[in-house]
Amino acid sequence: VQLQASGGGLVQAGESLRLACTASGLTFSDYTVAWFRQVLGKEPEFVAAFSWNGGTLYWADSLKDRFSGARDDAENTVHLQMNSLKPEDTAVYYCAAHRRRPGRPTADYGARATYEYWGQGTQVTVSS
Repeated sequence: VQLQASGGGLVQAGESLRLACTASGLTFSDYTVAWFRQVLGKEPEFVAAFSWNGGTLYWADSLKDRFSGARDDAENTVHLQMNSLKPEDTAVYYCAAHRRRPGRPTADYGARATYEYWGQGTQVTVSS
């Protein structure tokens, strides 16, 4: 299983970026895919999760007004659209995948421990 995060870069405050997480080696439609971000020296922070069935999105409350996204199962990809970026959005953005388990309680999609697979991360830097 591989998760490839891309689309990061250096932008100015107020600009936008669109990240992509492309998966291979798995049945994509069986997996919930999430984004986390991490600032150097701090704990990773949950950003969003896109459920395996495409029906439910989970967002960090502080970000949902500026961030959006969608999954494209035909391309095994989840996109994260980030608008009105702020310097405090500067971080390495990681995507992660969790395989659904029918009959089990709904997973805690905001918890890092939920996810079995992680990508390598893409750097987002927002200058003021």
